[in-house]
Amino acid sequence: MEHRHAVGVTIDRVSQVFPGESGDLLALDEFSLDIAPGEFVSLLGPSGCGKSTLLLALAGLQQHTGGRIVIGGRPVDRPYTDLGIVFQEPFLLEWRTVTGNVMLQAEMRGLDTRRFLAKTEALLERVGLTPFRGLRPYQLSGGMRQRVSICRALLHDPPLLLMDEPFGALDALTRDELNLELQGIWLRSPKTVVFVTHSIAEAVLLSDRVVIMSPGPGRIAEVISIALPRPRGLDMRETVEFGAYAKRIRAIFTAFGVLRPEPVQ
Repeated sequence: MEHRHAVGVTIDRVSQVFPGESGDLLALDEFSLDIAPGEFVSLLGPSGCGKSTLLLALAGLQQHTGGRIVIGGRPVDRPYTDLGIVFQEPFLLEWRTVTGNVMLQAEMRGLDTRRFLAKTEALLERVGLTPFRGLRPYQLSGGMRQRVSICRALLHDPPLLLMDEPFGALDALTRDELNLELQGIWLRSPKTVVFVTHSIAEAVLLSDRVVIMSPGPGRIAEVISIALPRPRGLDMRETVEFGAYAKRIRAIFTAFGVLRPEPVQ
């Protein structure tokens, strides 16, 4: 499968205000971040800090009220289509097979279905779903449904992948498995990834940088570069280096009042 170059993302003083009957709600407050082509960046923060709002703004699905967003040199002022999006819910069509759900991406974009059927089969093989390609979503586990969603997002080989808590609804073992699966896909076909999560361990395991957001309105509290070798296995979570990153992030959230201080030994 051919791969296109990843794209850089510039978020320059982006604000988002939602009007309301009892007053305006400031969801993002002059948020600025530069993301390099091919970089894996996680947005980590408490509920209501604007992570998902920022992701929708990046996709052009929600018009930001201040600042500018530029992806691959193009300002985002309308829906940005040269990307893949994976949400917490897989949003599969129940009457379509696994193959049919992945192929929906090609059909909606008017792409050559014969050519993209071969790509679909290659993606399903990569994530271990080939034996299940003829099944309907109700016959699949949660992890399998999310794999289908990821394959659909990757089918057209987008240079940018936006992921909004894609594994948040899964059990811990399945989540671990898909973390490794996603890392493997990204290492084989580097894309720019913006990944929203509530999990400190997940952010440290997957990311080049972790962007910690303060409680709303959304601002950057700190950006932490993760200097751990790749590929990263689950056993890396037991290392001193991994633990130091996790402890540093927990300390920031403790200072916010989001986490309780750890007991003194």
